Amino acid sequence: MASDISDIIDADERFRGLLDRLSSKSIDDYYNPYQMFEWPDSLPERMWWMSPELTTTHGTEFATTLSEDQLFALSRFESINFYSLNVHGIRELLIEVVARIHTAGFETPSEFFHHFIGEENEHMWFFAEFCLRYGDKIYRAPGAGVTIPPASSSKVESLLVFARILIFEELVDHYNSLMARDERLHETIRAINRIHHQDESRHIAFGRELVEHLYSDLKKTATEEELAEVSAYLRRYLTYSFESLYNPQVYRDAGIENPLELRRALLDAPTRPATEQQVFRKTLKYLERTGILR
Repeated sequence: MASDISDIIDADERFRGLLDRLSSKSIDDYYNPYQMFEWPDSLPERMWWMSPELTTTHGTEFATTLSEDQLFALSRFESINFYSLNVHGIRELLIEVVARIHTAGFETPSEFFHHFIGEENEHMWFFAEFCLRYGDKIYRAPGAGVTIPPASSSKVESLLVFARILIFEELVDHYNSLMARDERLHETIRAINRIHHQDESRHIAFGRELVEHLYSDLKKTATEEELAEVSAYLRRYLTYSFESLYNPQVYRDAGIENPLELRRALLDAPTRPATEQQVFRKTLKYLERTGILR
């Protein structure tokens, strides 16, 4: 089905070198997450659990109508939602990568996949641990959203799978990198964001290289219509991923009235397009530079 993936990597000396360096870095940076984190019995409620600039009401008129206690509560439940999204997103990407490891065509990247799978499994554990310890729940996964359409070829399928993984990782990493440095946040929160950002930098480096090569290979045989469909699908997936941050259950748990109405109003807010553009700034630049987004 996808013999081209190993062929692509084997034919590119720089890509093979990148895989070797990333695998070595995974070994050198290895840590035991079950021993690494100190989990206090509780975290103060009257504090930021997520950088206020990253909350969904920031910069909108609604933020000015909320009390400080409501804003703190909103940041608390939005942080639980963010880590819940990580749990669900990691589960999905693990399913896709595990389905490909040591199968025909994926021989070359399989060693790196072992590191990838191990690290992502550990990420899923500490995000779930945070949610259950400090939120007493993991929010349900968003609705089906943008499912991968029946692919016209195995090349299209592989590209869409790994492009989705990359988009998810870049979205999460935008938040991780900012919260890891935010001294207003509790050290436990900063630590899980810092560690995740450290590992995701490797995964993103691999994902960008792989997606670009998969797209270059697809262009050799794909029709213009197929390439346009790939672009349109990924644009829908970008928007779906961003909108998953706007969870009406979060607003309900934070004590905000009419949570469904608030979600719609926030998604329609004039500041929303600029916020989405900023979150995906690096991602969009990459996808447009490679020609994947048209």
